[in-house]
Amino acid sequence: MNFAVGYKTLLGDTNTMDNLEKQLICPICLEMFTKPVVILPCQHNLCRKCANDVFQASNPLWQSRGSTTVSTGGRFRCPSCRHEVVLDRHGVYGLQRNLLVENIIDIYKQESSSPGGPQCLQEHEDEKINIYCLTCEVPTCSMCKVFGAHKDCEVAPLQNIYKRQKSELSDGIAVLVAGNDRIQAMITQLEDICKTIEDNARRQKQQLCEKFDSLYSILEEKKKELLLSITHEQEEKLSHVRSLIRQHGDHLEKSSKLVETSIQFMEEPQISVFLQVSYPSFWNLKSIIENLTSTSSMERTEPGYEKMDHFVINTEDVGEMLRTIDFQTGIWHARVWFTCFDT
Repeated sequence: MNFAVGYKTLLGDTNTMDNLEKQLICPICLEMFTKPVVILPCQHNLCRKCANDVFQASNPLWQSRGSTTVSTGGRFRCPSCRHEVVLDRHGVYGLQRNLLVENIIDIYKQESSSPGGPQCLQEHEDEKINIYCLTCEVPTCSMCKVFGAHKDCEVAPLQNIYKRQKSELSDGIAVLVAGNDRIQAMITQLEDICKTIEDNARRQKQQLCEKFDSLYSILEEKKKELLLSITHEQEEKLSHVRSLIRQHGDHLEKSSKLVETSIQFMEEPQISVFLQVSYPSFWNLKSIIENLTSTSSMERTEPGYEKMDHFVINTEDVGEMLRTIDFQTGIWHARVWFTCFDT
């Protein structure tokens, strides 16, 4: 295929140029594409910034790239065909750039602003584009070099420039592909590290909970033991005091009956009868009174017997020791350092 004819068909006609320019306009900002991206699977193009604006508007809670939180992706609809586009956690930056559209835009801008190109084809329609103007960086024909706009410019064979630029572009693509592979490998490695961090953190949390559960168990057992000691002494003291209550109650009952009997004797009005009735019981009564009088020496509790304050426990030192529990320093894996508890 003659390159001049193809080039003329593409850029030589004003209507064709207008149609080409329309194909290079972003449907969002209505300007020529800037860093276009391919919106899969419908293959329509948007400026990356415009695509990101549409995506952010459809996913207001999505975290930006600068956020430390790992996002889970989102979705939005293509403004050209309304096809739903589902993105991964990289968002718009995970979409593939349309390098072909970018190259066409670069060529279009160069041809639109350069003195060669379309003007050369219009002036020298029968000439073949066979040289490349190094000064203006556009392909042109021999007539333009001899008589036209490029007569004072430095030129080179078009085929040589084509091979050189294609080789450079191929090398650049290879470098980009290799770089992308390295970045993807790094992303995979970082994702593996994230998973390992989560697994390690979950394991360490479990171990920490087990350590504290062991401490809770020790404290609970000790609490039960100390409560049992208090309960045991409580029951002993209550049993002893209740025994004394019963003893004193018996003495009180006997004393009350003696008072009633004595009052009955005192109510006898006749002296002879009083002496005759009470005398046999007088000595018995006297003996009972002496016995009851001796109740003053009956057993009683010692002062402060009811106190239980000797069961006071001091937990300040242990509490302070518990507050100093922390992770060990100077080692890679964090473990709880229990300096005072052997679990």
